[in-house]
Amino acid sequence: QVQLVESGGGLVQAGGSLRLSCAASGLTFSSYATGWFRQAPGKGREFVARISRSGSSTYYADSVKGRFTISRDNAKNTVYLQMNSLKPEDTAVYYCARSSPYYTTNPSDYDNWGQGTQVTVSS
Repeated sequence: QVQLVESGGGLVQAGGSLRLSCAASGLTFSSYATGWFRQAPGKGREFVARISRSGSSTYYADSVKGRFTISRDNAKNTVYLQMNSLKPEDTAVYYCARSSPYYTTNPSDYDNWGQGTQVTVSS
C-alpha cells in the first residue's frame, strides 16, 4: 500500500537547522507532487511547502519563505524539507502528503499522510 514516512525531527535551539525527510513507498513517486504541512498544539494543519513532480516548481507559505527549502530525489523516492533559522513558532508536528495534481494549500486536497515528526524549537 501507499506509505509516506517522515523522519528527521528533533529539538533544536532558535536559529538552528533541521532537515526532514519523507520517504515514499507503494507508488510511482515521480508521478505526484508532494507537500509538507505542520500542526502545532491546539491549531489546525498549516501548509508549509509544496514541490511539483519533477521538482522544478516549489511553493512556500509566507511564514517560512527564505528559511525553508523543499526538494526531492525521485531516484530515492524521498522529499526533503531543509529548515534554517528556526524560530520557536516553527514548533509543530510536521507531515508530508501526496498532493492533487494542481497547486493547492488546502489539506483536503492531499492524501496518504505520514505519521508526522515532531520539531521543537527552544528559545
